[in-house]
Amino acid sequence: MKKLTSLLTEIVSNAFAAAGYDPALGSVSVSDRMDLCQFQCNGALSGAKIYRKAPIMIANDVVSRLCGRPEFIKAEAVPPGFINLTLSDDFLLGVINDILNDQYLGVPQCDKPQTLVIDYGGPNVAKPLHIGHLRSAIIGEALKRTARATGRKVIGDVHFGDWGTPYGLTIAEYKVRHPDWPCFKPDYDPSRDVIPDIDEDEMNEIYPFASSKSKEDPEFKAASRQIVVDLQARKPGIYDLWKKIKDVSVSSVKKIYSRLSVDFDYWYGESDADVYTPELVEILNKKGLLYESDGAQVVDVSEEGDKITVPPIIVKKSDGSSIYATWDLATIIQRERDFKPNGIWYLTDKRQSLHFTQVFRCAKKAGLVPESTELRHLGFGAMTGPDGKPFKTRDGGVMTLSSLISMVEEAAFEKLKDSEYIVGDKTEAAHKIGVAALKFGDLSNQPTKDYVFDIDKFLSFDGKTGTYLLYTVTRINSILKKAGIDYDEKPKIGGIFGEGERELALLIALSGESYEKAMSDMAPSALCDCAYGLASAFSKFYHDNRILSEEDPAKRESWLALSSLTRRVMVKLLDCLAIETVENM
Repeated sequence: MKKLTSLLTEIVSNAFAAAGYDPALGSVSVSDRMDLCQFQCNGALSGAKIYRKAPIMIANDVVSRLCGRPEFIKAEAVPPGFINLTLSDDFLLGVINDILNDQYLGVPQCDKPQTLVIDYGGPNVAKPLHIGHLRSAIIGEALKRTARATGRKVIGDVHFGDWGTPYGLTIAEYKVRHPDWPCFKPDYDPSRDVIPDIDEDEMNEIYPFASSKSKEDPEFKAASRQIVVDLQARKPGIYDLWKKIKDVSVSSVKKIYSRLSVDFDYWYGESDADVYTPELVEILNKKGLLYESDGAQVVDVSEEGDKITVPPIIVKKSDGSSIYATWDLATIIQRERDFKPNGIWYLTDKRQSLHFTQVFRCAKKAGLVPESTELRHLGFGAMTGPDGKPFKTRDGGVMTLSSLISMVEEAAFEKLKDSEYIVGDKTEAAHKIGVAALKFGDLSNQPTKDYVFDIDKFLSFDGKTGTYLLYTVTRINSILKKAGIDYDEKPKIGGIFGEGERELALLIALSGESYEKAMSDMAPSALCDCAYGLASAFSKFYHDNRILSEEDPAKRESWLALSSLTRRVMVKLLDCLAIETVENM
């Protein structure tokens, strides 16, 4: 079904046309002064210049065609030329009952088929996930689910960092520590020799150790560079050890992401793209884009009008090896070949914005994707501590993502341990509530901005928190269970009897708008705002009305139906944010 503002725009546009004006002037938006009206149209102000007529006269002409329509209880022209609109209860009631019976629950579907690839997560093999990986994972998951909810085909790819310098350093250090491993022997035979199992704790410790060591030991650094060459040539032994390291890493990463309800359709990495690098180089050469600079092979991507210097993108280093940009470009070839997407979205730290500017420009110049393909980068801000600096452990180190999740789970458990409403083991509820608090505390902010991590605030039962939203859902659960209404039932809302339910019904009617805003802005915060608005409106509605004890059966049944629909809409919003609800708390 169409979103509410689109329906109203059609009506008002027709009124403009009927009055002899351009129907394009009839765009309707949600009012920013709900005390005056619910919706407004400012088209008469723009029309004044076109028709050389006072805007209030145009507004009056249009309003005369709107008065008496069943959709509005009030339509008025307000100086200097605003058109203020307030819906009739009967029309609003029809809209929310349509949402109730809509298979998409009022979420607007895209006009034509679209395929999106969303590149998010971006973990590195042989390194533990840390808190810097949080935002990409949960923002990307929310956008993936939201895009699917709006009818798009979406492919999520984790895009592992698994094929460059860090793995040369890691394997070089393994060779120092375990020189007797068969993979390091000249006569290594994969059909005969067995590489020992990789210890995850040792693996996580090796890379930072090897990285520091390479800065002080030139011979070790040179050895690691040769290993990178051998790895990218898929030399037996080196390549087989790398595969074992990757298997352990991927298994570990999947377990941690699953705790955040984050999953991917493809677990590809730079190594999967590497097979496309010869084709990439051939394309760039054929188009005359690749040239030598200080021994490296580069492509010029600067454009007239650039406000900052955009340097050439390096495709091959002076030693002939590939780098991140090479694999990002090669991955675009793979994605175009496999998926033919309408768009590819990338979610990384905003400090990588220049890198993606270079990659996107090169991809378009080389024709790796059609000109119509949207290549888009969402650069997100940092999670900071109260001091405004990147969030750290108490001893000043970088916290692992696993430790952060455990921390919020433990904090949630402390809040729940004395609760009499949760039956049985409180561990699962504490996990869901802790993760909901963590996610909502992040996602409710604009992705591009930094935000302060405050677990006490995030776990509060009051205010704009994930905990408050889950509590609202459990409150509705309790009402419906006492009334004997199953969650899957779709009772019809029979009427609107007061201001509280009118406000709640209007927010339900407008819930579809938040999905469109989340998609256009690449900002799940739009869904957070909608969910919080519904929770707040339901709380007011709940306190103003004795739902279960209401003696008027028409009111009681309608209020229960409105409560049920509120729950359905909130649960869908939370699911798109990858936040699981709890039954009681």
